[in-house]
Amino acid sequence: MTTVTLDFTSTGWITTFQDLGRSGTEQRGVPTGGAADQHSAVVANLLVGNPRGATLLENLGGELALVPDADVLLAVTGAPARVTVAGSPADGWSPLVVPAGHEVRIRGDMSRGTRTYLAVNGTLSTETLLGSAAPDARMGFGQAVVRGSHALLETAFRGFRHRPFEARLFRLPVPVPRFDDGPWVVDVVPTPGMRTIAGIREVIEEATYVVTPRSNHVGLRLDGPVLHPDSDTEIVSHGVPIGALQIPHADELIVLGRYRSLTAGYPIVGVAARASLSLLGQAGPGRELRFRWIDRETSLRRFAHRESEVRALGRAAAEAFGALGFTAPVPAPVPLP
Repeated sequence: MTTVTLDFTSTGWITTFQDLGRSGTEQRGVPTGGAADQHSAVVANLLVGNPRGATLLENLGGELALVPDADVLLAVTGAPARVTVAGSPADGWSPLVVPAGHEVRIRGDMSRGTRTYLAVNGTLSTETLLGSAAPDARMGFGQAVVRGSHALLETAFRGFRHRPFEARLFRLPVPVPRFDDGPWVVDVVPTPGMRTIAGIREVIEEATYVVTPRSNHVGLRLDGPVLHPDSDTEIVSHGVPIGALQIPHADELIVLGRYRSLTAGYPIVGVAARASLSLLGQAGPGRELRFRWIDRETSLRRFAHRESEVRALGRAAAEAFGALGFTAPVPAPVPLP
């Protein structure tokens, strides 16, 4: 193993260490947290031969740039972005060799998505909280990366004898999501709470909602039409899942994220399908969203299809890296919800 230093020359608005979140902590009152766009984070890690839940970097806005002091293998995923190595264009959503002393720069297109992810082959040295590198500001665990700082990486990567500006090193079956210019369509499964608000299903499926600047890591706050229960009866606090469509007392719709409170007393009329959660993680202020009702079986089928694509990528990457002399883990299956 080799210890590599990554020097950060730019970190944009917010850059943090990130992973897929905490496991088994919600029963203790601590949200799972983790990457807002879990699909992009998993793919970035698989593209460099890491386990899918390895620590990586999440950038929200601006430009992320770093310089390694040894050759590294990295990948950039997430929102459409301009990627350069030593000033020359490079590919996103693909393994990329960056030689020692060369600066890699990533600037995401904020009009098409809010977050980019950078994974590097190996293990990033960082603090953890309850077994995860994922930040949690409410618990005083920020994990922010700042300009002028550095991170240490333990890696077995020794290079592929491949010049960085030649044709792509691999042709892998990468499941790249679409970041359309128009309204994004989010699949939603209805919940029994819908029955408490007459006509809400029709209102939501016919309307276009806009993400407001009041949104944050707890949830997306959306401008658009809503209805409220006819009764003033208080709702007993109940558990709320990631992706829940919640209607508070104000005239707005909230889609809860990975850092939501675990219980609430507002009506929940639907839950975003698991395959749509990563898209919601890329929705920033001004983004238009439309909701499409589906049943639970369709939701499970679409997630299973997405997971099969990710596993196919993991197998292909493992075979390609094996042919070049180092191993990459084949991803373990993820149980359906």
